[in-house]
Amino acid sequence: MSNLDPTPGEIVCASSEAHIPELMDFREVPLGGPRAMTVRRSLPQRGRSLIGAWCFIDHYGPDDVRDSGGMKVAGHPHTGLQTVSWLFRGEIEHRDTTGAHAMVRPREVNLMTAGSGIAHSEFSTPDTEILHGVQLWVALPDEHRFTAPAFEHYEPPLVDIEGAQVSVFLGQLFGQTSPVRTFTPLVGAEVTMRAGQSLSIALDPTFEHGVMVDTGSLSVAGVDAKVGQLVFLPAGPSRVELVAGADGPVRIMVLGGEPFGEQIVMWWNFIGRSHDEVAGYREDWQRERDERPAPEASRFGPFPAAWRETIPAPVLPNTRLKPRG
Repeated sequence: MSNLDPTPGEIVCASSEAHIPELMDFREVPLGGPRAMTVRRSLPQRGRSLIGAWCFIDHYGPDDVRDSGGMKVAGHPHTGLQTVSWLFRGEIEHRDTTGAHAMVRPREVNLMTAGSGIAHSEFSTPDTEILHGVQLWVALPDEHRFTAPAFEHYEPPLVDIEGAQVSVFLGQLFGQTSPVRTFTPLVGAEVTMRAGQSLSIALDPTFEHGVMVDTGSLSVAGVDAKVGQLVFLPAGPSRVELVAGADGPVRIMVLGGEPFGEQIVMWWNFIGRSHDEVAGYREDWQRERDERPAPEASRFGPFPAAWRETIPAPVLPNTRLKPRG
C-alpha cells in the first residue's frame, strides 16, 4: 500500500526507551480521494516510530466498498523495506515489478521485499463487498536494504491455543514457525479470543512487542485497549497476560522483534538514510514513470502491462531531510 499523503512529512525513526506498557492511539488517514477509504494509522507516531523493525501499521475496515470505492492504489514505488499484507475480509489484487501477480485473501500473508527498489499496485477485487485488514511495513537493516526485490505468499495453519484461534504468519509463536523470510528477527500473528477469555503468551524477552486490537476490547498487561489502539511492550518480559472484554469476541495482531538499533528516514514510500538518498529515489521514480527505461537501467523494474497509471511522487519539503535520533 502507498502512503497517499500529498505532502508527507519527514519521519525520523529511532529505537528508544519509554515507560511501558504504553497505550498508543491512532490517527485517521484518508487513503485516496474524496470518497476514500479511511485507515487508522498507529505507527509511526511522534512518541514512537519502531517496534522491532515494524515501522508502519495501517488498520482499515470493516469498509463497505459500495460507499468508499474500496482500495484503489495504482503503481507506486518502495525502497528499503518489506510490506506485509494481511486481510480479515475481502480480496485485493497485487501486481509488482518482479512479475508477481497474486491475490491477497484472509489469513494468507503476502510479503513483498522492496530492497533496492520495487513498484506495485493494489486494488480490491470487483466481488469484494467489505474490506477489512492491516497493511504493515518492516524496515530493512543497513546491511540488507539493497537486497534484490522479491515476493512471497504463505498460508499459515489456524491452530487452537487454549480455545484461542492463532495464525502465525511471521517468525515463531505458540510453537508455530513461519517459513517467510525476514531480515531481522520478527514475529507476526493474528489471535482471536472468546469474550471474557484469558490467554497467557510466552514472549521472546529480547523482543519489543505491540498488541493491536482489531475487534472488541482487550486488557494487555493491565492496560485497556479498544479497536485500532496499540499496546507497546518493551523488551524484557517473558510473558504477557491478555484478557478479552466481555462485549464479544476479540481479534488482535501480535507484532514484535528485536530492537532495531538503527536510525531510518522514512518519507512517502521510501526508507533511506539521508536526504540525498531519498531525493535520488524520488528522482529515479519520476524519471522511470516518464521514460520507461530498459530493465538494466531501471531501479524499480519493468511496469506490468496491466498498469494504466502510476502515482507521482510528492514534492520534497523545502528543508533537507535530516536523520536524527
